[in-house]
Amino acid sequence: MRLIALLFIAFWFNSCNSKTKMKHSYTNQLINETSPYLLQHAHNPVNWMAWNDEAWQQAKQDDKLVIVSIGYSACHWCHVMEHESFEDTVVAQIMNDHFISIKVDREERPDVDQIYMDACQLISGRGGWPLNAITLPDGRPLYAGTYFPKENWKQVLLYFVDYWKNKREEALERAAQITNGIRTMDTIELKTEATAFTASDRENIFQRFNAVWDYEKGGRSGAPKFPMPVNLQYLLQNHYYTNNEKPLQAALVTLNNMMNGGVYDQLGGGFARYSVDADWIIPHFEKMLYDNAQLVSVYSSAYQLTKNERYKEVVFETLDFVERELSDPAGGFYSALDADSEGEEGKFYVWHYDELKKILGKEFDDFCKVYAVSYNGNFEGANNLVRKPDAKPDNNNLTEWKTKLLKERTKRIRPGLDNKVLTAWNALMLKGYTDAYRAFGEERFLARALRCADFLTGTMINSEGAIQRSYKNGKTTISGFLDDYSFTIEAFIALYQITFNETWLAKAQELTDYTIQHFYNLNTGLFYYTNINDAPLIARKTETSDNVIPSSNSSMAKALYQLGLLTGNNTYTEKAKRALLLLKENTLQHPSFYANWALLADWFADAPAEVVIAGENALALNKEFSTYYLPGSIVSGAVKSSKLPLLEGRIKERETLIYVCYNKTCQLPVKTVREAVKQVRKQ
Repeated sequence: MRLIALLFIAFWFNSCNSKTKMKHSYTNQLINETSPYLLQHAHNPVNWMAWNDEAWQQAKQDDKLVIVSIGYSACHWCHVMEHESFEDTVVAQIMNDHFISIKVDREERPDVDQIYMDACQLISGRGGWPLNAITLPDGRPLYAGTYFPKENWKQVLLYFVDYWKNKREEALERAAQITNGIRTMDTIELKTEATAFTASDRENIFQRFNAVWDYEKGGRSGAPKFPMPVNLQYLLQNHYYTNNEKPLQAALVTLNNMMNGGVYDQLGGGFARYSVDADWIIPHFEKMLYDNAQLVSVYSSAYQLTKNERYKEVVFETLDFVERELSDPAGGFYSALDADSEGEEGKFYVWHYDELKKILGKEFDDFCKVYAVSYNGNFEGANNLVRKPDAKPDNNNLTEWKTKLLKERTKRIRPGLDNKVLTAWNALMLKGYTDAYRAFGEERFLARALRCADFLTGTMINSEGAIQRSYKNGKTTISGFLDDYSFTIEAFIALYQITFNETWLAKAQELTDYTIQHFYNLNTGLFYYTNINDAPLIARKTETSDNVIPSSNSSMAKALYQLGLLTGNNTYTEKAKRALLLLKENTLQHPSFYANWALLADWFADAPAEVVIAGENALALNKEFSTYYLPGSIVSGAVKSSKLPLLEGRIKERETLIYVCYNKTCQLPVKTVREAVKQVRKQ
């Protein structure tokens, strides 16, 4: 009997093991990676390799062309192409026989993505993801495109197999031309006599926005519509400096339509990446950390300016979403939620008419008065919830409805989570929490900001000031890029200004000095995107244009400007000024793609107030001061003592005073925030 039992156990074990093997018929080298996007492809029949020296050495040794396929875990069309082509054994056979195939997570390796996206733009005039490049064995691109249906992809592959075999000299010449084009794409003409920005430039910049703005729905006219947080911040600031209502209208109509639309998760908070239509109704359902981080900052600024309670609601709900669904136990934040669940885009978020009626019962009719629900729906027969802008629901009803529906939604299969933690995006989220704390004074926002900052300093930054870009399951990988440094520096400066803890200012300065040493281009006055000590790619890029995420150089310039004022180090300020003047023409001509530079230009045109709060009640007064919308103002302070130049001689016993200074010249000190704000606003 014992022998029979043992034989049965052995049979059962082998059977289970066999089933496990059948479940994954193929396994490639990506199984050893940490990126969720790369791991999604670890069981493709394609012999994928990660971007590393081994892959490139193999390509040179075998004299094979290379496929560099780039995407990210929340990318819908990346999933489609994987299913159609990379899971297909016939396609895989062509790729395996004739190419070395490399998979890249664009969020982990934006430097690689930048190179081949430039190639795609040069070749086709457009870009996007998935991004698929075919290169020589040394990485120089022959061709690049985005999504290909299976048969088209097979044709492309077979064409280049023949091309490499029979037209090698032409291939080498073509790759040389494309590579030269990539190297010159971000060349900036050095200007030695550029004039400074003036207040009159603001009108010219705004008119460029005005010409393309949709004043009915918000954002740039047409579809798709992307939240462009830095554009919205600029419009708010332009209104502050000019008192022109038009830029304020442009910003607020956008914020209002976004928060009422389907691009905002009406139940759980948080924003999707963009809207496919011109009305913000149907999003591409993926949720990215970087969007939500920056939109928290924008809505917080808008609340400071308008005191609109809906903006507060959006900030609180979005931060609840981030805490609930994107928080890593170590203290950082995850990168994204997928657009798809169960193979369908948006399935997790949308509702059928009868389903809502059954869940809400007698409350259904009232619910429909607030949310645009119909029997046929607005998304493939279902309803993506959209809030009617003129609805004035009872808050208790709203809470009850959301609670019921969220509870029901938790029973669904969730979208995929990209649980890598990226330094640059975490810094944006840290800045979002500090901005929310400034606007609302909510202590839990400050506590979460500090926890994230501790994670960054304890895990992502070493004792010499070098940053690692990516973290997952206790492991850090990839040398940091310029945005990892610049966004972190800006976040630490912001954290200092709400806590007056000079540790954060010191860390910002240490990182800045490291960045100047390892990224600065003395010839141009700008920063390379990659560390000059890292192995170079086929081109060393300099990122200057702002998009959904601000450029690393504009972020660095703003950080240098603020740090120069806070520390009294004019070298920082001069570097910021030099960089800004290099980009002056771009900023004036194309401000929607240089909006972060335009924000900095305002500060140079009208020097922001340098506000000093000194004395035993400094933190309480700063908390009150922070509730006002005073963009660009630099705030420093101390309760007892400080070595910062702005604070020397400012501490008075048993008295707290506020000094408002411009260009290191201070007005008479005042004791109340209201008086200080009047001085800042020059009233």
